[in-house]
Amino acid sequence: MSKVLVLYYSTYGHIETMAQAVAEGARAAGAEVDIRRVPEIISEERARAAHFKIDQAAPFATIADLANYDAIIVGTGTRFGRISSQMAAFLDQAGGLWASGALIGKVGAAFTSTGSQHGGQETTLFSILTNLLHFGMTIVGLDYGYAGQMGHNEVVGGAPYGATTIAGGDGSRQPSEADLGGARHLGERVARTATKLFG
Repeated sequence: MSKVLVLYYSTYGHIETMAQAVAEGARAAGAEVDIRRVPEIISEERARAAHFKIDQAAPFATIADLANYDAIIVGTGTRFGRISSQMAAFLDQAGGLWASGALIGKVGAAFTSTGSQHGGQETTLFSILTNLLHFGMTIVGLDYGYAGQMGHNEVVGGAPYGATTIAGGDGSRQPSEADLGGARHLGERVARTATKLFG
């Protein structure tokens, strides 16, 4: 049984919802799964004033946690086409793991959310995957075995590089069933890959 960490940062709850779907997919493939989030970097007062979703069920991760898993699936909303500062600040602390090679060969994947269909989903996925590649991880994307990302009759997330959703400019759109299906598929593919690699 592989051990999978779903590591995320979610400002308004969209990525939190996607993280739960990713975890569902990994569990369906028989993995032991933990969901952890990264800490906020602004004060709680400022976060509440900006209507951030403060009360999320997942406990906070520590850098030391990362070495304990066979696979890590990282999710964060986009910030101008790149990784959020909260996730970047967390991963920037992983220099010791990088130097020791503690994550080499582990499985990695990415998921994200944007305000619009062309709001930088793919570049944000790449900015997550760049970190994972520097750690020496084996990357799994959202393969086209998940046909839900191919639809064009509705707004739908998904890319070959990871699972995505579109929140809308005001954040009112929640992940659709197609988006959540992509997240589950990604979690399942990561778990199955990790099990093949680590037994």
